[in-house]
Amino acid sequence: MAKILIINPVIREDDEPKHIPYGLALLASIAMGQGHLVQVYDENAWRKGDEVIAKVCQADCWDAIATGGLTTTYRSIKKILNICKANAPEAFVIAGGGFFTSMPHEMMRWIPEIDLGVIGEAFVTWPEVLGKIDSKDFDFSRTLGVCYREGNETVLTGVRPNIKDLDRLPYPAWDLFPLDIYFRNSALSLSEVAFRSKRRMDIMGSLGCGMVCKFCWHLGTTGDMIVDENDEGKKDVRFTYGRNIRYFSPRYIVEMVKTLVRKYGVDFVYFIDENFMTMDMASGRTWLKELCECWIKEGLQPMSRRQGLPDEENEGGVFWSGTSHAGLAYRDILDLMYRAGCASLVYGTESFDPEILKNLGKGVNQRQNIDALKTCMDSGIVPIPNIMIGFPEETFKSIRTTIEWMIKLGIHSKPHFATPYPGSEWYYTYKDSIIEQYNGDLEAFIKELGDAMKLTAVISHNFSPLQLLGLQQIVMQRDLRLLDLAEKHWGEAGTLTKTIAEPRNSFNIIKRKIQAPIEGQKERNNPNHVNR
Repeated sequence: MAKILIINPVIREDDEPKHIPYGLALLASIAMGQGHLVQVYDENAWRKGDEVIAKVCQADCWDAIATGGLTTTYRSIKKILNICKANAPEAFVIAGGGFFTSMPHEMMRWIPEIDLGVIGEAFVTWPEVLGKIDSKDFDFSRTLGVCYREGNETVLTGVRPNIKDLDRLPYPAWDLFPLDIYFRNSALSLSEVAFRSKRRMDIMGSLGCGMVCKFCWHLGTTGDMIVDENDEGKKDVRFTYGRNIRYFSPRYIVEMVKTLVRKYGVDFVYFIDENFMTMDMASGRTWLKELCECWIKEGLQPMSRRQGLPDEENEGGVFWSGTSHAGLAYRDILDLMYRAGCASLVYGTESFDPEILKNLGKGVNQRQNIDALKTCMDSGIVPIPNIMIGFPEETFKSIRTTIEWMIKLGIHSKPHFATPYPGSEWYYTYKDSIIEQYNGDLEAFIKELGDAMKLTAVISHNFSPLQLLGLQQIVMQRDLRLLDLAEKHWGEAGTLTKTIAEPRNSFNIIKRKIQAPIEGQKERNNPNHVNR
């Protein structure tokens, strides 16, 4: 059987390691189930640097070295694979995950150390690839869901269909990862019980989301990906509004959590689903009810929720949290979720401006955003609203509306910036502008991508990078006085720019370039238009 080294890249360089990589842990488990010998080096947890990575690569005769992650891990992955190829030149290097799926040909060009890339869902492709490596068969031309090298060219095969039954998947290989480090960073500032957690684990209840938010991506996990010819006549990925929503059965999830409690003494579970509540709608509003009832029946309900005591007096049971959607904040299910142990739900509120919300593709309006937070709070579950600024249509009026409602609802939040991540509709709409903003170097943009708290490519039609950085502070401080002063200064500066030097203003040039693509969004907003 093949000897496989899996390396987890650094997720966020400026933050502590808090989340065991569910995807890599699951792929490790699948590989071991096929009889392969698997070792993991978790650079995100240990952060020992280049020298230790090199020693790990030299520690055995690896048949394959594999890594993967979201686009935000690109810089770490690029460095790691350069070290791997230099210190284990005979190992076959495999990459996958969102960073690769979103732009496979570019990744193969930017990281020449990659021998094979896996696109989309890897549950079936991964063991098939390992089987071929074990038998020394490196012809991947008939393997679905991969990108391989053929001379100086890169070739993309057809899409691998998603599996229908998630319950057939094994539990992740948690034991291969340094759990002591992750447990040490269990506390999350999402709620009081989350902050008191000593042994938190992340799990996945579903794959997919029925929304079509323009800032979001799915990258082959929801039936949204197709492979067809690009403008150069070469097979490439394209992402559509196709949706194949899948979820684990409540029984599978509860049995997994019971295993986590028995083996590791877990006291808190965080669902890393794209949008936890949309699964309930996909199931006809039965999935969450069954999950909560099973959670309670199997003894996972926190004692405080069972006996009506304050949570700080809780002894035993497992609290949990996840993500939600403002249009799905139904009081009956929220009440049941609270009783079962739900502590908080993250709501992608984004904005309170009606026009921004209408153009966002999220399927919510201002009233739903307002009511959802109140309804969630009344149920006892803490709502965590995310705020965003820098939308294409952003104005002082839209920002003022958001701040006013933040004040009325008691929201304190440092807003994220609207960021055109690869695979999202915004990325394709503004790609030319992104490249121009990075002086023709698209890879430089990819290297800078983080968690959207950092300003990268600007897609706002009205605000420059300098202005957006200031507006982020104003929104965080909820300071309407400063916003009024900023708008007054902006108006005077805008008049001066138009009178003296508009053609030489670099941001005005960018604004003109991105104005044309936005005009075509009326067609994209048509539900029958599938090209993201």
